[in-house]
Amino acid sequence: MITVEAAPFSYSFPPDKVALIVIDMQRDFVEPGGFGDTLGNDVARLKAIIPTVAALIGLFREKGWPVIHTREGHRPDLSDLPPAKRGRGNPTLRIGDEGPMGRILIQGEAGHAIVPELAPVEGEIVIDKPGKGSFYATGLAAHLARIGITHLVIAGVTTEVCVQTTMREANDRGFDCLLIEDATESYFAAFKAATLDMIRAQGAIVGWTAPLAALVAAVARENEAA
Repeated sequence: MITVEAAPFSYSFPPDKVALIVIDMQRDFVEPGGFGDTLGNDVARLKAIIPTVAALIGLFREKGWPVIHTREGHRPDLSDLPPAKRGRGNPTLRIGDEGPMGRILIQGEAGHAIVPELAPVEGEIVIDKPGKGSFYATGLAAHLARIGITHLVIAGVTTEVCVQTTMREANDRGFDCLLIEDATESYFAAFKAATLDMIRAQGAIVGWTAPLAALVAAVARENEAA
């Protein structure tokens, strides 16, 4: 087992049963002109975590541990987009509308793609999801079962929406989850802080949190002991 100094207490995981899930690091959320921008948000907050997420992915690739990417988006005919989701809020462009990077949050469009710095490599699974949670209407649970995963390390955006939803879904399915604090972000600092508190409250009721440095240190200790 590898043990990470985390909150609310140490998080341990078997290295042969862990996977990384990088949630929705897409141009539509992270870059100007995408859906996050159309909602009036400061996308620079999300863009700032790209180097940390890249380092986290690099650690998993170096160890040969599975890396899974998710992308939120919808079919071009919008058949998997509930009207309530499309009509929510007051963006300048709605899901499916034509934007600077193609149709907003539509599969196959430029904005739907993962940012180039974090692009999947051959052999890494990409989960296309129509909702906020990574398990809803996807094959993620079946894939994790097939490769024997019991523990998840999680990164991505946004902390309080797709990340938290995925962690809660995973928790209900029996996975132990560690969220890397500096590899996740929200458009709103207070929302991120509140979500981290909720996740680790009441004895890790949803999961654990730790900075990337703590995970790196734990892996390094394991390497030295091997």
